[in-house]
Amino acid sequence: MPYKSEKIRIQGTQYDRRRKLTDDDKAAIIKLSAEVSIHGLAKMYNVDRRTIQFILYPERHTHSLELREARGGWRIYYDQDENAKVKKRHRAYKQKLYKEGLIKC
Repeated sequence: MPYKSEKIRIQGTQYDRRRKLTDDDKAAIIKLSAEVSIHGLAKMYNVDRRTIQFILYPERHTHSLELREARGGWRIYYDQDENAKVKKRHRAYKQKLYKEGLIKC
């Protein structure tokens, strides 16, 4: 039987664990880029240096996506068993949020 929380969307909320940086963080990174190095910004926001580069230079991100697509796109990283485990953990996380009253139907 599915969880009650399964149909609740948490995408774009504070509980969405896929994004490390908010839009406000990205704007602050762009402002600070004149004073702080890319490596320093990465340490400050606890993200990879490449993430900071993709924010400051969107053309690099586009180029990287094109290269990945040429290598086979998302299929080269997809593992059916691992994907099933991740889905199970995500559903359990949403159910925990629902039981704690942090998200509602």
